[in-house]
Amino acid sequence: MNDTPNAILIRSGDLVDGTGAPRRKADVLLKGERIAAIAEPGAIATEDATVIDATGLTVSPGFIDVHTHDDNAVLVSPDMSAKLSQGVTTVVAGNCGISIAPGQLDNPPPPLTLIANADPGTFRFERLRDYAAAVEAAAPSINIAMLIGHSTLRIGAMDDIGKKANTAELDRMRERLAACLDDGAIGFSTGLYYKTNAAADMEEVVALAELLADKGGVYVTHMRDEHDHVLDSLHESFETANKADVPIVISHHKCAGPRNWGRSRETLPLIEATRAKQRVGLDAYPYAAGSTVLDPDWIDPEVRTLVSWSISYPEMSGRDLADIAAEWRCSQQDAARRLSPAGGIYFQMDEADVRRILAYPPTMIGSDGLPHDSHPHPRLWGTFPRVLGKFCREEGLFSLEDAVYKMTGLSASRFGLTDRGVVREGAYADLVLFDADEIIDRATFEEPTRPAHGIDRVFVNGKIGWQAGAHTGARSGRFVSR
Repeated sequence: MNDTPNAILIRSGDLVDGTGAPRRKADVLLKGERIAAIAEPGAIATEDATVIDATGLTVSPGFIDVHTHDDNAVLVSPDMSAKLSQGVTTVVAGNCGISIAPGQLDNPPPPLTLIANADPGTFRFERLRDYAAAVEAAAPSINIAMLIGHSTLRIGAMDDIGKKANTAELDRMRERLAACLDDGAIGFSTGLYYKTNAAADMEEVVALAELLADKGGVYVTHMRDEHDHVLDSLHESFETANKADVPIVISHHKCAGPRNWGRSRETLPLIEATRAKQRVGLDAYPYAAGSTVLDPDWIDPEVRTLVSWSISYPEMSGRDLADIAAEWRCSQQDAARRLSPAGGIYFQMDEADVRRILAYPPTMIGSDGLPHDSHPHPRLWGTFPRVLGKFCREEGLFSLEDAVYKMTGLSASRFGLTDRGVVREGAYADLVLFDADEIIDRATFEEPTRPAHGIDRVFVNGKIGWQAGAHTGARSGRFVSR
């Protein structure tokens, strides 16, 4: 295990504090799990602290990955190197209507496979408090906060998820969601795009989301349609949140499919106009390809599709669906059927839209990485260094201060993560030391699990979890709530 000392003085770093304020030279003193002092270089007595010379390095809050499916990963792979290696210290899980709790579910259908693949024992937590206890027992290397997923609630309460919930089923879902909020959930998520969630109408979603109002929670949605009806789905999302009187976050905002490329010129002004009337946030990942379950109904021959995993044909992971279909002498849709249950990476976005959405000031950063895929999307290992290296330093899409704010202070504020996302006295000592001139992602679609370059050290609750390109053995993360 890592023997991080109780007091650490990080000396002479370039402090980017997560608020958007200009960088400045500073010393930062850590004591235990908190930041004890911040001052001009040389102004803090070393006392008995171990000194880390951060000259030439940027010192920032630990990155907060606001869109993950790490519910099960923190239990089965608690080292969480995919996230820790890129400077992530806290993840928000339970996105897209999919959460590991509440309820004991046998053989859950897609898209719940995104957090479990073929493991039938994943969904075993009747209460969120049971899951929180399992997280504490697993002692992951990063912190995790949880949303409660609508699909999970529906599967646990309904006989036929292809229909709208009846009164008794809705009452059962409300009861379970309320209990999870009491257990520390920070919000509620929907995945109205998915078949497990698509039959729910606005009335059903409002009846659940309104429970957040008294708890300070946030409503997070993978909208009903990110393709041809993206504007309609935005309007539906905003109206739902308005009726429930809760803040909303639009997940992984995109304009998908070649017919919709360029439509961020329409969606972003709509989001901006709505922000003047409601509490609206959004997140995005820095890639023009998405990843989810491989569904024959979603195959578009105009869009390249890469197989990320397959239970029936595991040897096909990492291959193009079109090539597999050609070998099998069948359509891509038929190939997808044969491969299922499986995952796919869909090259469905336009690079200009990706840049426009990333540059939009309210956009937070979320990886949407899928940790159980055998050949994952490179966003699992590369999202945050890619924003800092490619889009900030190389392309000048935003300043370093703004880039860090999108990953830290903005995210903590939007999700109500107290004392995280900022470097200030009294805050938790979740920190990243990185070389702003060198940081870059190295994960690619061909080699998706390569760690990033340029991360010097990562602290989680005052312990050094990542240093010199390797995990230190420290596992100091925890289950966090608002």
